[in-house]
Amino acid sequence: LQLVESGGGLVQPGGSLRLSCTASEAGFGFDYYTIGWFRQAPGKEREGISCLNLRDGITYIADSVKGRFTVYSDTARNTVYVQMTALKPEDTGLYYCAAAPYPLTEYEISDRRQYDYWGQGTQVAVSS
Repeated sequence: LQLVESGGGLVQPGGSLRLSCTASEAGFGFDYYTIGWFRQAPGKEREGISCLNLRDGITYIADSVKGRFTVYSDTARNTVYVQMTALKPEDTGLYYCAAAPYPLTEYEISDRRQYDYWGQGTQVAVSS
C-alpha cells in the first residue's frame, strides 16, 4: 500500500487548506482501513490530529483542532481528506497520512503505533 499526500502549502492565519491522502493498491479492502492524519511540528513529537475508521465511522479530532478541522472520505477514490479552517501559526508542521489495514477502536485510533503505512508528508506553514 502506498499513500500519497497533497494539498499542503503556505497560508495566512485564518486561512484554509484541504489535505488529501490517496491510497494506491488498497483494492476492495479500502473501506476496512483506518486512515489517520498526524502532524509533526518542529521540535515536537508526531501527534494524531484527525483520524477516521472507514468501516465504523469512528473519528478522532485532537482537542487542539476541534471545531476547525474535519476529516472525511471518498472511498470511490480511495481518498481521505482533512479540511482545515481558521488556521493558526501553531498548526505549522509536516502533516503525514497513515493507514492501518483494519478498523481501529476509539481507544486506538490516535495512537501512531497502530498504523502500518505512512506517506512522505506534506508541509503546512501558517504565517503572515
